[in-house]
Amino acid sequence: MDLIQKHKEKFEKAIDHLKSEVTGLRTGRATPALVEDITVEAYGTKQPVKALASISVSDAKTLVVDPWDKSVLQQIDSAISNSQLGINPVNDGKLIRLPLPELTQERRQELIKVLSQKLEQARIVVRKIREDIKEEIEENYKNKMIGEDEKFKLLDNLEEEVKEYNEMIKQIGEDKENEINKV
Repeated sequence: MDLIQKHKEKFEKAIDHLKSEVTGLRTGRATPALVEDITVEAYGTKQPVKALASISVSDAKTLVVDPWDKSVLQQIDSAISNSQLGINPVNDGKLIRLPLPELTQERRQELIKVLSQKLEQARIVVRKIREDIKEEIEENYKNKMIGEDEKFKLLDNLEEEVKEYNEMIKQIGEDKENEINKV
């Protein structure tokens, strides 16, 4: 089995994690992904909002969070208020409305900075995986499990694979940046 294929799942997980992180960045329209993973302290444990309530979009600029158990309404409200979304929840005692204000140019720039940090974290993860695979290739070469030609072939294949994943990261970043800047 090819060493690179063996580690492909790690690369895929890094990309999937980036996609889920980027989905939580607020753009101009309402989407449940903005709040579904916010952690709420309820029933003695930390849980995401999506485990405690239904989240729906009532219009393009408003989310509605409807807890299944109304006793956790206040904890959900607090968690959303304390998150870095910049949304002020409106709690009517039964559900929470989240009116999304228009993004200011300043807020868009902040979101792009956060996006850049998330992209860089993904690149770091990909580099770390690459280094682990390189070490494994070198170890196999030292132990004479592979020849020199195969070692260099594997290293070249690894660089191609890493290049592809870095392109994916770049594309995810460009798509999200366009979404953030869309008025």
